[in-house]
Amino acid sequence: MTCDPSWLSGFPPLSGLGSEARALLAGGARQTSFAPGAVLFREGAPCESFLLLLDGRIRIQKVGPSGREIVLYRVTGGESCFLTTSCLMAGEAYSAEGVAETPVRAAILPASLFQRLLGLSPEFRRFVFGACGERLADLLCLVQEMAFVRIDVRLARALLGWPASQGVIRVTHQQLAAELGSAREVISRQLKTFERQGWVELNRGSIRLCQPDALQALCQGGDGA
Repeated sequence: MTCDPSWLSGFPPLSGLGSEARALLAGGARQTSFAPGAVLFREGAPCESFLLLLDGRIRIQKVGPSGREIVLYRVTGGESCFLTTSCLMAGEAYSAEGVAETPVRAAILPASLFQRLLGLSPEFRRFVFGACGERLADLLCLVQEMAFVRIDVRLARALLGWPASQGVIRVTHQQLAAELGSAREVISRQLKTFERQGWVELNRGSIRLCQPDALQALCQGGDGA
């Protein structure tokens, strides 16, 4: 369905759009929704629209031939999708997939409208390229972590950063492996090491953080590869 133009208030960098660009966005964007687990786009599919996330969270991930996954980044409300932007500008198919982690509401712009706005509006260009620059910096940090930070340190950071309830996080070994770009077997072995040290308690589908201070000390003292 066509978007109520009030959605633009969720994107402060677009507040300075000129009247023509604002009218094009209001008239050309359509709103769509996705349920948790829905695949918004798949690797190899043509990229035909520009995505602006109004509400919710999308996980952008790469799946290898063996089925091994790595989470590249997430898109949340008020953000655009870096992969969608880069594919549109390069005229290429998607090189990863996007999956809704929560109920998602998005504004979708046809590729032709995206290209027209890029040429018409300096404010739109600044928004698009600024978002690309920020996401590229995040991806470079991911590459740096994978190349130079030990897996035990990265796993400790992931455990401490996961939402917890009374010291318990709901997460599987496979989910942690995807977050860290590692194999599930590697993560399971490292978790067993943490358990032997008394730092965590492993249960099916959850992990209790018994000594978060020890995990924090590992994070602070072990950045080497």
